[in-house]
Amino acid sequence: NWSGSLIVASLTGAFGSSFLYGYNLSVVNAPAVYIKKFYNETWERRYGFSVDESTLTLLWSITVSIFAIGGLVGAIIVTPIVKFFGRKCTLLLNNVFAVTAALLMSLSLLAGSFEMLILGRIIMGVDAGISLSALPMYLSEISPKEIRGSLGQVTAIFICIGVFTGQVLGLPEIFGQESRWPYLFGAIIVPSLIQVVILPFLPESPRYLLLEKHNTSKAEKAFQRFIGKDDVSHEIEEVLAESRIQRNTKLVSILQLLRTRAVRWQVITVVVTMGCYQLCGLNAIWYYTNNIFSEAGIKHETIPYVTLSTGAVETLAAVFSGLVIERLGRRPLLIGGFGLMVVFFSVLTVSLTLQKTVHWLPYLSIFCILAIIASFCIGPGGIPFVLTGEFFQQSQRPAAFMIAGTVNWLSNFAVGLLFPFIQAGLQTYCFLVFAAICFAGATYLFFVLPETKNKTFHEISQAFAKRNKVTFEMQEMNHYPEERKSSSEQESNFTSSVDNEETKTGIV
Repeated sequence: NWSGSLIVASLTGAFGSSFLYGYNLSVVNAPAVYIKKFYNETWERRYGFSVDESTLTLLWSITVSIFAIGGLVGAIIVTPIVKFFGRKCTLLLNNVFAVTAALLMSLSLLAGSFEMLILGRIIMGVDAGISLSALPMYLSEISPKEIRGSLGQVTAIFICIGVFTGQVLGLPEIFGQESRWPYLFGAIIVPSLIQVVILPFLPESPRYLLLEKHNTSKAEKAFQRFIGKDDVSHEIEEVLAESRIQRNTKLVSILQLLRTRAVRWQVITVVVTMGCYQLCGLNAIWYYTNNIFSEAGIKHETIPYVTLSTGAVETLAAVFSGLVIERLGRRPLLIGGFGLMVVFFSVLTVSLTLQKTVHWLPYLSIFCILAIIASFCIGPGGIPFVLTGEFFQQSQRPAAFMIAGTVNWLSNFAVGLLFPFIQAGLQTYCFLVFAAICFAGATYLFFVLPETKNKTFHEISQAFAKRNKVTFEMQEMNHYPEERKSSSEQESNFTSSVDNEETKTGIV
């Protein structure tokens, strides 16, 4: 059941968060020629001579990939922020970074400073790094487990809508002109303002309120708003039973999480899926779509409209994934998506290599790129975020998202910075690198990943227990290694009765 508050919270949260991430992936693609010209003119005005081609390529690669360095910073600082301010307030405060970045980037041409554009990209990356951890955390904690996968896919769907919007606004008829490209970056302010206006009227995560703030009355009201019914005692008892906590929920640090044997393979699986999510090559396609289509022989004036089709296909595929994920499950969509990418990357390599010998092969290249994008969005595009929220319990989730975010953004930076040089070195064979990564990811997931559809945290832990070489009882003890005192304390749990927000302990 999708209550009105649940729908509004997911849409508003995603529009001001993952939408901006997707938008900033594609927004640099259309005005690339004009921005490089701006760099050259600024360099010539300062130093009296034009910048050489290699330096210009390096400057442009830094502009594209520095977004990921900001994202890494955001992923690192998100844990203390969500702990102190909560999930919803973190999303709200994050808009300060978005507005600051938008002003810097949109005014860079007027100020004659390409450093402002680069600095704005870094700050926008910080915004994205925080939002890509805080938003999935918020969505996973406000949704019932029956629709947790579908609601989690909202993150991926809005990334795709953001990419598509960046492509539409980058058309020559809108902002894809030399005098108008700063407006592409100024438009970032709009989603931020919409989120600031709407999100304060929605509840905080009920799990956060119950387990970290110990405010049962507010948690009960939040559950009632999100679930859409008055009696939420079952939901409250279920959350407490899953968490197995005493009087306080103590957040686990990254080091403690890495040392916890009971979640070792969950951590490894998150690292693999997040690494493959970025290293599979899709961001390379977004960053350099125009370049790829030009190499494929597409006419220059046609490229912006062909590029537009990629964003449309991505959005449709992400929506399709959101509709079927609770029927098919996470495992087949994730493994199948990577497997299809291997096939189409291989065909794309053949097509690009032989395109000058057959006149219709450039069209096959376009089809392969669209198929790669669709394959990615069906599974790998959103499921890694869903899995990170499902694998770990409340106290471990912030540290897990920090690990996932760090891997995510380091991989993003590597692809954005290195792809132009990989493309120059390997030429038409560059996509075989991504095919190999997708194959390795699909193979790993086939042997390791269990299905998590409609499963509680306990059930998912049981699925990993044998691989982690611990019994389920040991897992329960190892979740809080610093709290091992006595067996009776380990088995203690909350009762649902609370007086003045003070929780009484009962023995299960």
